[in-house]
Amino acid sequence: MRVEIWSDIACPWCYVGKARFEKALDAFPHRDQVEVVHRSFELDPGRAKSDIQPVITMLTKKYGMSEAQARAGEENLGTQAAAEGLAYRTGGRDHGNTFDMHRLLHFAKEQGRQDELIQILYRANFAEERSVFAEGEERLVELAVEAGLDGDAAREVLADPAAYADEVRADEREAAQLGANGVPFFVLDRTYGVSGAQPAEVFAQALTQAWGDRSPLKLLDDGAAGGAQACGPDGCAVPQHD
Repeated sequence: MRVEIWSDIACPWCYVGKARFEKALDAFPHRDQVEVVHRSFELDPGRAKSDIQPVITMLTKKYGMSEAQARAGEENLGTQAAAEGLAYRTGGRDHGNTFDMHRLLHFAKEQGRQDELIQILYRANFAEERSVFAEGEERLVELAVEAGLDGDAAREVLADPAAYADEVRADEREAAQLGANGVPFFVLDRTYGVSGAQPAEVFAQALTQAWGDRSPLKLLDDGAAGGAQACGPDGCAVPQHD
């Protein structure tokens, strides 16, 4: 079974939602038969790379909040994150364009290190003092190396604006086609969708239902009518001639 997760590194609920989903996944009896793929979704795709500002400022301008409301929201997110065992800085973080991070995540997917990189990027953005935006590409290269990627290869990806850009845009188009207008958005076997950072119990129920509802293979012809030959555990049927 495949689970696809559309998310953005700048999304705090994606950070929390990933932890809740993984709690459910770790307890799922068929965990070793579930493939998890991370898909790209930018919350602020029109933001210039140079446009970096404090999270509180972004919240007040984008959503019309007062500064007090924005700070209260960050405190609430910190509480929610702590309940999942996650570190979260409720003050002093900044916000910027995440397109390069998504490109790097597609590169990491090819190298089998996507989950490692996305978790490191989340941690760096939400829990560490150093910015993933203001320090530029070398900060992202450093995090890519921590995730087990080759630093020079990661640097080459970031230096080429076209590298993996089509893959990011394809993910975003697909999200729109699936009806996702926010993240995190979880799609299980292209049959069930779960929106938002739901409690672990909801993810556990979704995994169980999606697993149970997988369609068994329907044979168009079991071979009996035409006497078609086949091999089985007891060997291969060999036609006998008189």
